[in-house]
Amino acid sequence: MSVPARPETLHTRILSWYAVAQRDLPWRRPGCSPWGVLVSEVMLQQTPVARVRPVWERWLERWPTPTDLAGDPAGEAVRAWDRLGYPRRALRLHAAATTIRDEHGGQVPGEEETLRTLPGVGDYTAAAVAAFAFGRRTTVVDTNVRRVHARLVTGTALPSPSLTRAEVALATTLLPQDDAESARWNVAVMELGALVCTARSPRCGECPVADLCAWRLAGSPPYDGPPRRGQAWAGTDRQCRGLMVQLLREATEPVPGRRLRELWPDALQRDRCLDALVADRLVEPLDDDYFRLPA
Repeated sequence: MSVPARPETLHTRILSWYAVAQRDLPWRRPGCSPWGVLVSEVMLQQTPVARVRPVWERWLERWPTPTDLAGDPAGEAVRAWDRLGYPRRALRLHAAATTIRDEHGGQVPGEEETLRTLPGVGDYTAAAVAAFAFGRRTTVVDTNVRRVHARLVTGTALPSPSLTRAEVALATTLLPQDDAESARWNVAVMELGALVCTARSPRCGECPVADLCAWRLAGSPPYDGPPRRGQAWAGTDRQCRGLMVQLLREATEPVPGRRLRELWPDALQRDRCLDALVADRLVEPLDDDYFRLPA
């Protein structure tokens, strides 16, 4: 796989563009703590920036350190998660905070390998925190990065549905050698994908490397790979579970099971979802058919 121009040319153009076009996001500011970066990366998984920002700000105001969060019940993390979706992320973040407090002296570790040992922290999150919180030279590949690289280098409209080793290898090849510049490069490519090289309506006229883009030079051919299915919501278990968690989040006292069951007409689906929430430890059953967020 070849790169369409000297990497230095790509670095110069994209980093210069980012210096002017970047959004002012609180977790990118110089004073943001590694904990703030970790919280942002967990919240941003499959969730738009506009929804994350107010929740992140309230979260950091309430729990400015991992030790602060670890000192509260896990249910409070679920409650503060608000409507970000996939609330198991709140439990994992609480578990990660507890591990950081108990095993790392309350400080977010800076090494990618150590970060991967934290509950709920996978390869992407570990690399992102190492890069953006500690300035490490590491390969950070999210959906936006994959799309930019697919178009710029491979000439395809969209990347494959699942991350491949070839994509990671390409991203590593494109990294600047300097640690700090590498960290800026990772976030700059993300921002390019988020603001310009978007999935549905790319703004090629604003792209700093449009004249080097293999996809554009090939005539912008449409995507012809495996089908890409969007995630359904209405009528799904996710919707049912979300309604139950939201009711418990808003309640100040344990909620009778009757009220949870009134939320959904399909009895089999409803009971399956409630059982799953209990199994995932997002909901805690009490005596006399009452439920609450985990203590």
